Amino acid sequence: MRILVVSDSHSMYDRLRRVVMKHSEAEIVVFCGDGASDIDEIKREFPNKMIIAVRGNCDFCTDNPNIETITIEGKKLFITHGHIYNVKSGLYKLSLASREAGADIVLFGHTHQSLELYDDGMYMLNPGAISGYEGTYGLVDITPQGVLTNIVKI
Repeated sequence: MRILVVSDSHSMYDRLRRVVMKHSEAEIVVFCGDGASDIDEIKREFPNKMIIAVRGNCDFCTDNPNIETITIEGKKLFITHGHIYNVKSGLYKLSLASREAGADIVLFGHTHQSLELYDDGMYMLNPGAISGYEGTYGLVDITPQGVLTNIVKI
């Protein structure tokens, strides 16, 4: 199972669309906030694609939740933008909340800095920002052999 993880599109819909099209093999797209109107347009354009989206600190007019949890291929994903856990000041609060939720994989954004981390059985991935000069996004592969995370530069 391949999951495309994107965050912080900030009205750069065309770039978001190109990445979704480039990774058409991804069965799920996870959007970690800050660009709700962009991901809403992706939902309309790709109605057969499973899309999970959370609210970012710049998403004012959306019904997207602050946190989403979902189990895929036996792995529990904890998805958030990160601002409510002050991730710009560290990952302690996010890590605590994720562990409390029983997460195997944590997906978040907000910092605009990509990050891959494995800590005591839990994978943490911040895909960075798809917007900006050096945009990045993430891929998560869940296989019978385990979990693999990757950061990809645009």
